[in-house]
Order: sequence, then structure tokens, then C-alpha cells
Amino acid sequence: QVQLVESGGGLVQAGGSLRLSCAASGRTFSNYAMGWFRQAPGKEREFVAAINWSGGITYYGDSVKGRFTISRDNAKATVYLQMNSLKPEDTAVYYCAARNDRIASRVIYDYWGQGTQVTVSS
Repeated sequence: QVQLVESGGGLVQAGGSLRLSCAASGRTFSNYAMGWFRQAPGKEREFVAAINWSGGITYYGDSVKGRFTISRDNAKATVYLQMNSLKPEDTAVYYCAARNDRIASRVIYDYWGQGTQVTVSS
């Protein structure tokens, strides 16, 4: 089992940047592929990014490709989401997720954080 705590959300103007962090505690962090999802009010949960156990393989949702970068530091048991060129459409609660597998996934996760709000103003 693993507990996930997101941080780094906030209010930013369009075109700006934010870096989200997700700190994991529990079992060995490197055993888990990690992901980021987001959900805006009235909308379905959307896949944002995923990273395998080593950081060598990453996936991105089409809406964020080229703007967001996922990375991880296994020594710190932390996964990051660097968000650049933010748009109002990026406004959502962002959730960190962990998967009981070393292989990255766009869909299947076992553990979820409580989320951090990101608001992008025009």
C-alpha cells in the first residue's frame, strides 16, 4: 500500500507555469509506475501523464503533450508534473496515482491522492 500527497497547485495566469509534486509513503516507491490525472467540474476524469518505474518511459494525454513533463525521483519517493504554457482549459483538480506494476499505464491505477487544485486565469 502507498499513500500519496499532492502539492504545488494554485492560481496562475494563462501562459504561466506550475510544478506539481506528489510525495509517496509506504512500500518501495520504485515498484510503482505513477500517473497524473485531472478532473474539472462536470467533466470526466482525464489522463494527463504517466511514467514507468525508472522514468525511462512516459506517456502524455493529447491535450498536454509538448507542454507538460512528468518526472520522478525515486530517492525522494516523489513524482513531478511540470506544467508550462498553461491554458484556462487546464483548470482542474489534479490527482496523483500509483499502480502496482512497474509498467506505465494510461488507465489502471490502485492508489490515489486527494488532489490539488490548479486554476488558470485568462
